[in-house]
Amino acid sequence: MQSFAVPETLDEGANRSQPLRECVLTALRSYLSAMGDHDIQGLYRLVMDEVEQPMIEAVLEHTMGNQSAAAEILGISRGTLRKKLKNKAD
Repeated sequence: MQSFAVPETLDEGANRSQPLRECVLTALRSYLSAMGDHDIQGLYRLVMDEVEQPMIEAVLEHTMGNQSAAAEILGISRGTLRKKLKNKAD
């Protein structure tokens, strides 16, 4: 699988590109540390909700709204993309 590096302009506070995976790890570690002893539930859903919609929006912008091209980039079917867009609208 190809590693995705965050461009320097998006990588606030760092002086080099950082793999997206590292950005996610840093954010999760910070969140868990801030939560301390508080009860944490539904972390998977929380992360997916935070990541999935911006990813879809960015890809749709990149494809100028072409859902077929966006679905191909995302590696999902066009029907799945449409379902996700419908669920977002509800």
